[in-house]
Amino acid sequence: MLLDLTRYRQPEADFDRTFTPDEVGDGDDAYRVVSPVRLAFQILKDKNRFRLVGQLTAELELPCSRCLEPFRLPVDGRFDLRYLPASDVQTEAVEAEVQEDDLETSYYRDDQIDLNELIREQFYLALPMKPLCREDCRGLCPQCGTNLNAGACACAPVWEDPRLAVLKGLRPGGDQ
Repeated sequence: MLLDLTRYRQPEADFDRTFTPDEVGDGDDAYRVVSPVRLAFQILKDKNRFRLVGQLTAELELPCSRCLEPFRLPVDGRFDLRYLPASDVQTEAVEAEVQEDDLETSYYRDDQIDLNELIREQFYLALPMKPLCREDCRGLCPQCGTNLNAGACACAPVWEDPRLAVLKGLRPGGDQ
């Protein structure tokens, strides 16, 4: 999905489109797109520089990091990105500090912006560091693998490391 920049000759224009999950999904991602993706933004043009200010809404499905059960995560991301022609990229290997503005700047080639790249970037920015199906998720039993959210397991709650059993005998009053 490419945005053809040659179609936008005015200094301001609007873009609003809804994509199906199949159009934006990729099997290699850490999530699965489960609802239509609405991408709406305003295009601000200044010669060969473009600024996209808008919003992306969708719903993703990803596994809980504790219980591994899939859950849905609503995404409502706002963005303000600048696009410069790829010819403006400095090719010299200069060591420089990354500025705040550099994080909001991308580059385009052949008068086209890849909307798939923009959408995937917004999805990854919306993902939590540790995705949880709910705040009080109890996870999996470390011994038998039972989902503790669904019910209790019959495993012994106390586990002792057999490699440290010898050290128990060194303690006064310890088991011998």
